[in-house]
Amino acid sequence: MTEPTDADRRHAAKMAKRKQVQDAEVASKTITAKGLLMVNTGPGKGKSTAAFGLALRALGHGWPVGVVQFVKGAWHTGEKHALERFSDLIQWHTMGEGFTWETQDRQRDIAAATRAWDMACKLMNDPTIRLLVLDELNIALRYDYLPLDEVVSALGKRRSDLNIVVTGRNAKPELIEIADLVTEMGLVKHHFAAGVKAQVGIEF
Repeated sequence: MTEPTDADRRHAAKMAKRKQVQDAEVASKTITAKGLLMVNTGPGKGKSTAAFGLALRALGHGWPVGVVQFVKGAWHTGEKHALERFSDLIQWHTMGEGFTWETQDRQRDIAAATRAWDMACKLMNDPTIRLLVLDELNIALRYDYLPLDEVVSALGKRRSDLNIVVTGRNAKPELIEIADLVTEMGLVKHHFAAGVKAQVGIEF
């Protein structure tokens, strides 16, 4: 075994100090378990993808998971097909009718969002569900398809062991205010701008 260099020793000392700080930070946290409200928003790609990655993690630990999709409807997505293999643990409800520019019918969009929200409330009241993904709920709120105060109140009053992740651009400030974790995904570069259409296995 070679003798450590000065650079190796400096690195070891730096990491020892870093570990000390990190251990103290972890020790200062006293809450061992809490149902979280998480929001994935921003103009960048990957908001729903991150939520479904979290769902996969939860399923891997044997958690029952619920999914309600507020906008996406017609597309047969890879994540739906993959996660439905956990049919004993997952309840998946695709209740949207496509993006609002596709339906071009506000009342129809409101009706679809209302049905999806009713299902979300049903799953929130299901004591077996540990994680609930409300995919593109932010879009429904952005276009005023649902009463914001009612949605924020219900999410804020969720039971203590229920984790919820909400996705979609333009999250409302009221939702951000009550959330435990908010991630804003930024757009640096997107292949769509270069003329690349949505692809199987990447976008859906």
